[in-house]
Amino acid sequence: MPALDLTIGEDELIEILREHAASADLAGKPSPEVLRAVRGSSLPALSVPKEYGGAGGDGLAVNRAIARIAYHDPSTAIILFQHMAVCSRIAEWGSPAQREDLLPKLATGEWLAASAWSESGAGAAKKNLATIADEREDGWSISGGKAFTTGAGLTDVYLVLAQTTQVEDDSAYGSSGQSFFLIPATNPGIEPDLSLDLVGMRASATGFVELKDCQVGVDALLGPRDTASTIIAGVRRTGASLGAVSVGIAEAAWDLGFQAAQRKSLLDLQAVRHRLVDLRSQVESARALVEQAGRREAAEPGDVTLHSKIHASQACEDVVAGVARMLGSAGYVVTNPINRMARDARAVALMGPTNDLSRELVSMPWAA
Repeated sequence: MPALDLTIGEDELIEILREHAASADLAGKPSPEVLRAVRGSSLPALSVPKEYGGAGGDGLAVNRAIARIAYHDPSTAIILFQHMAVCSRIAEWGSPAQREDLLPKLATGEWLAASAWSESGAGAAKKNLATIADEREDGWSISGGKAFTTGAGLTDVYLVLAQTTQVEDDSAYGSSGQSFFLIPATNPGIEPDLSLDLVGMRASATGFVELKDCQVGVDALLGPRDTASTIIAGVRRTGASLGAVSVGIAEAAWDLGFQAAQRKSLLDLQAVRHRLVDLRSQVESARALVEQAGRREAAEPGDVTLHSKIHASQACEDVVAGVARMLGSAGYVVTNPINRMARDARAVALMGPTNDLSRELVSMPWAA
């Protein structure tokens, strides 16, 4: 794998990831040692602009870093991806005060960020939100519940999507009557619930976030009121792709299969070599499309980002399944890493925007 540029040192972080990934998955929660290492690394600063103490990394840099982390620990990669995404939203849409206050803390790892967008009844397209923000003289009161929030309970600030105006909207993703709010985890009106027991990405601290009359000031609003759909539409144009997580998992699975073939002296068999070549081609095709998304060179970079997530997650599942078949009965042992890889690979396809929603977002302009 390519080298990581880390304040605490690549070897130290990678060793911690390797040591704790399997046990954290079994426990269903992130390792404190891993979280400390992540906060002490240069990774939280990657997507923060340089003027706020960050590295100023673009979508390509984010995708490469996330793929490298996902190779060792996909759950941690997802936590970092969401942190970087929130940093990018603040850098693009935040007020000068929000940038000055939040971005330096997010860059140093003192604070980690999480997105709280999804709701059980709103569907993948984030319609019909039950989380309501009522405007008051001195700010807002927000009540509702969020599901599948990655980093719930361990991050320091949430980017919360709420309904601020009731409107009829036929847009494909989000509603024009929705707004984003930046809410510190210390706000007494926000409470995480980690009772959600996931099949995949078990160490990602993905759970519920409940908001009960959560009082925030006017300065908590990110961007103009009722423009969340515009902000959401711009997310994919950054080129940062969840497909990067799939690339890391797929490469780890391929290496596992190759090493098993070496141990069993199977590389003399043409059928095994050719199967490994076919699987490797899928890994490289996924990587190429994710990197293309990060470069943002296409006429419609947002569509390439969506395509990269669809293709990389599907390729990853195929590679993991192919390696599992190569491993035979050894892969049927519950402790074999291929089983965790399979569960994590499937999880990426279900993360927002889900693959089905991604297909809809790409294809909607074709409709009459």
